[in-house]
Amino acid sequence: MKAGSNPTRRSLIAMALTSVVPGPVQAQTQPIAPKVRSSKMRIEFSFADFVFAASLHDNPSAQDLVSMMPLNFTIEDYSNNEKIAYLPRKLTGQNSIAFDNEAIGDLCYYAPWGNLVFYYARYRYSPGLIRLGRLDNGIEPLLTRGKFPLKARLLSERA
Repeated sequence: MKAGSNPTRRSLIAMALTSVVPGPVQAQTQPIAPKVRSSKMRIEFSFADFVFAASLHDNPSAQDLVSMMPLNFTIEDYSNNEKIAYLPRKLTGQNSIAFDNEAIGDLCYYAPWGNLVFYYARYRYSPGLIRLGRLDNGIEPLLTRGKFPLKARLLSERA
């Protein structure tokens, strides 16, 4: 969250629950980093008062996303576990594989609809879903409900 901004009721409740809930329940709410080969590429996203980054995996779909930077589009709520943003064109699905280690904080691409998917709660893999990377510092920005202009830019290469 940006310095000086007020946390939402939802983010305060989420922070309180994760700090007082014992072991097994807390483990379900914390992102678990999947074992996937990461690239050195990172994307910065910004909407409302939030600026956050994602580290991308080393796959053709993530590389295709990077080739589109910078982007200005819209992020909106979908269901009760994700935010979505439609891309100006579809990404390649070359070499995409099914996965079974879904994790909160995943950044994915849903090929049938041509949209990015930002997961802030548990989800299950479905055909056409391609994992692009992971949010670097948690899911808090995604807990803000609504539809917002979204900016994305290539941030940097990690050392």
